[in-house]
Amino acid sequence: MSRDYYGTLGVDRGASESEIKRAYRKLARELHPDVNPSDEARERFSEITAIYEVLTDPEKRRIVDMGGDPLDSSPGGGGFGGGFGGGGFGGGLGDVFEAFFGGGAGGGSRGPRSRVQPGSDALIRVTLDLSECATGVTKEIQVDTAVLCETCHGKGSASDKPPARCSMCQGQGEIQSVQRSLLGNIMTSRPCPTCAGTGEIITDPCGSCSGQGRVRKRRTVSAKIPAGVGGGMRIRLAGQGEVGPGGGPAGDLYIEVTERRHPVFVRDGDALHCTVRVPVVDAMLGGSVELESVVGEPLEIEIPAGTQPGHTVTMPGHGMPRVRGGGTGDLTVHMEVVVPEKLDRKRRELVEQLRRLDGDTAEVVDETTARRGGLFSRLRDAVAGH
Repeated sequence: MSRDYYGTLGVDRGASESEIKRAYRKLARELHPDVNPSDEARERFSEITAIYEVLTDPEKRRIVDMGGDPLDSSPGGGGFGGGFGGGGFGGGLGDVFEAFFGGGAGGGSRGPRSRVQPGSDALIRVTLDLSECATGVTKEIQVDTAVLCETCHGKGSASDKPPARCSMCQGQGEIQSVQRSLLGNIMTSRPCPTCAGTGEIITDPCGSCSGQGRVRKRRTVSAKIPAGVGGGMRIRLAGQGEVGPGGGPAGDLYIEVTERRHPVFVRDGDALHCTVRVPVVDAMLGGSVELESVVGEPLEIEIPAGTQPGHTVTMPGHGMPRVRGGGTGDLTVHMEVVVPEKLDRKRRELVEQLRRLDGDTAEVVDETTARRGGLFSRLRDAVAGH
């Protein structure tokens, strides 16, 4: 199982770098071998220091947030000694407080970082009609991302001349300094501001990308969106995100779906719902109504004779496709019986005649009459169930 990076330091996943540093500082003061010489404390100190190094490295933290474990993939089998030069605390107190006062997390010099870095992921939102979500669609999407510089092909230089060693840090990629404190001399280090920690300088930068190896460009990406997608779902296009610094490998492009409201259908997962207004005469005698499905097919909805308000008709297989597992959901048609508020003289005479023939009159519902079913019976059962 992956380590709980944030939980080990006692911070939330959205914690800022300063909050992570503050939490690490507090734990390190308690667990440092000069303060707590127990073997358990040494092990815990080594663990939190390695985790701190991961969470303060943007690329490694991105791997953690995506569910990976950078320490497991590091040389040496993924133990907690990677930041200490192969185990032990040979750097002494300076190794610890380097992380406190602007230096790197962990002891000793980490050396220059590669000028070529992986690119970041990109996210773009696409709005689809319900019919497009039902059938699937291929969209040509305009995206603005960093792409490989076509002039230097990622080298960053205008010619094939190799980069020169940085004169500021002598190729180390970091600047070290010593500070005096009540605890003694503290060695701190920070990335070299001249070479940005790479230890080398491009002496003839490319005129198109200014030595970055990448440029921003608008391009068209073809995205195949499967049937059954819904609002909030994301489609991943591998390698279509941002090209990294120095022409590094591109990240992924995620397409997030936003679903437009449909004028007829309401979606609930793979199920669809709609409402049909039924005149009281059709409710008594029965009838039918034609409906166009979400994919444009004509559907005939049967209205059974004696339809009551709230009656539903389920049509299997006329809902939304399932993205995973296959199959299609159902369409539920809700019957809304409409009673006219006003009657002309002729209609009123006919209804009066119907009432005389029917013989039924309004009555208060009690337990005896409730056995026939209806709203009172359902209401009583629902209350009793609570």
